[in-house]
Formats: sequence, structure tokens, C-alpha cells
Amino acid sequence: MEMLNFSTTDWDKVEKTIHKGLTGEAIWQTINHGSIRVRLVEYTPGYIADHWCSKGHILFVLKGELQTELQDGRVFTLKSNQSYQVGDNADPHRSSTTTGALLFIVD
Repeated sequence: MEMLNFSTTDWDKVEKTIHKGLTGEAIWQTINHGSIRVRLVEYTPGYIADHWCSKGHILFVLKGELQTELQDGRVFTLKSNQSYQVGDNADPHRSSTTTGALLFIVD
């Protein structure tokens, strides 16, 4: 990470943007610190991503359950207090959830 001075975030004051999936919605709250993007993301029940993502992330599930499918066919289910890490262009992936999920993501 580049030089990043100490700061705090009141997520209640961060604007929400809605991103439609194949089904459901992803509701993002985003803070940018130079090249680092920090997000609180809520997937509604039934959300399925509409694309394969090649961006690297550190993703932590705050609540709910998340299915992450890799383009090679592997599928991982993460529940509260679990995370995944993936580098840029390492493993294209896409997310879905039947029950909904709240995530904290740094990329």
C-alpha cells in the first residue's frame, strides 16, 4: 500500500450506489484513497453478478453467505467471518448469494 495517513470512515454518511446484477442488486458504499478502493457492499438476496471480475480483492464477509465461482469451475462458499484474497488477473471470479450478504472489500 502506498502512503496512507490515518483516517476514519462513518459508513452511515457514505453515499450508496446501486449496481444491477443478472438478478438482484449490489449496493456499494465506496471510499477511494489514491489507488486503494475501500467498499462496504451489500448483495440483495438472489444476487448474481453480471460479469467475470479479474480485479484483485481482499474480501471479508460481515454477514450472510456468499458463493464465489472461479472461471475454471471451482465454487467457494463463504459465511460470516470468512474472507478471500485474489490478485489482479489471477483467477477470474463472480459472486452470487441466495440469502444476501454484507461485505467489506479492499482493492
